[in-house]
Amino acid sequence: MNQLEPQRGKAEPAGLDVVVTTMSSDSHTWNLVFLQLLLEELGHRVTNLGACVPDELLVSECRRIEPDLIVLSSVNGHGYHDGLRVIQALRACPELAATPTVIGGKLGIAGSGDPDRQRSLLAAGYDGVFEEGRSVADFHSFVGALAAPADRMLTADRVLPADRALPTAARTLPTATASGVLR
Repeated sequence: MNQLEPQRGKAEPAGLDVVVTTMSSDSHTWNLVFLQLLLEELGHRVTNLGACVPDELLVSECRRIEPDLIVLSSVNGHGYHDGLRVIQALRACPELAATPTVIGGKLGIAGSGDPDRQRSLLAAGYDGVFEEGRSVADFHSFVGALAAPADRMLTADRVLPADRALPTAARTLPTATASGVLR
């Protein structure tokens, strides 16, 4: 072997493979840019699918990418209704049924913090609900729990051991306004 040849280790790269996206009715992108930058700053690899992503495209891209986390973001206030439809499509796909998936942003037009809406989204299959108007710290903690070292690694079928399951309490995540300022 030539000394100038690069040495390649067999260690897995650190960080998660994350897909960030909106849903089919949401054309906003600032929220996706914010999430992408935040996740990349935390050391994760991000595939940003962009705005107005049809359900079928989201499912097929997630099957292809095999992400460690799917993050759906909404700014238009239709996130709750769109989110219920999208999580059904993701959970119906065997390859994605156990992939941690969260939703956040402006999920309804009547304001944030509706505990019934959050419970409903969690019951539908989301692993976290990060509604607008609160700190990024909860989202950061959630992602950190997924990316923790070997003692918390996902099993072969991507399910966490029951004694180390992710928190399912409702979470909130701010959204960026048109000027880029977080709310």
